[in-house]
This record gives sequence, C-alpha cells and structure tokens, in this order.
Amino acid sequence: HSFCTLLRHRKMASLKLQARLASDILGCGRKRVWLDPNEASDISQANSRKSIRKLIKDGFIIRKPVNVHSRSRWRKTKEAKALGRHEGRGRREGTREARMPSKDIWMRRLRILRRMLRKYRTEKKIDAHLYRELY
Repeated sequence: HSFCTLLRHRKMASLKLQARLASDILGCGRKRVWLDPNEASDISQANSRKSIRKLIKDGFIIRKPVNVHSRSRWRKTKEAKALGRHEGRGRREGTREARMPSKDIWMRRLRILRRMLRKYRTEKKIDAHLYRELY
C-alpha cells in the first residue's frame, strides 16, 4: 500500500456524540465546546455523561468563552446621528406621518397648553370661567 491509502483508511474517530453530550452538560452550544485534539482517542472512548464530566474536570473538554460582539460601531453611528448624519431623504423608510404622527404632536402641544392654564388658574392669573372657556 502507498502512504496515501494508509492515511485514507486510518480515519480519526468521530466525536459527534461526545461533543453533543458535552454541550448539554456545559450548557452551551456545540460551537463553544472545545475537544482537545491531542486527547482525541481518550475522548472517543467516553460514551456516557459520567465519563464526559470526568474529561471536563480533567480539562480535555473546555467551554470556550463567548465571542466578542462589539458595540463600538453602533456607538460611533449613534454619535453621528446626534449630529444629524445618516437621516436624509434616502434613509427614511416610513412616511412623515408614520415617523412622527401629527396627532402625537398635537397631543403634546395641547397637554403643554393645558398644563400652563392649570398653573395660571392656581396662580390666580386667570379665573375659573376663563379657564373653562380655554380648556
């Protein structure tokens, strides 16, 4: 036999079961389970949760840290938006009414005015009759 055929026949043991069990025991996804490639033969022998727990204790199976999900780009865009960037005509999806309903604007304005009327009434700047008429 040539060297290549020898290599082809000598397959590495599948560690799918072990990885699945380990991910369940470690409480994370398959992606975060690290199986020591140098201990593949030992790991392939483990076929129970008990044996997987032992391998975890020995450090042959490790839970990798969570990948970094940086918010720096988001923060930078937010600062730019505070300056009025990225908000032009081409970026807008909804109609003007959908983005800022005129009803909301009206309600806001009315509440402010009515609050002012209440304040004036308590300060006796206007009497109750005028307050009722304007409210």
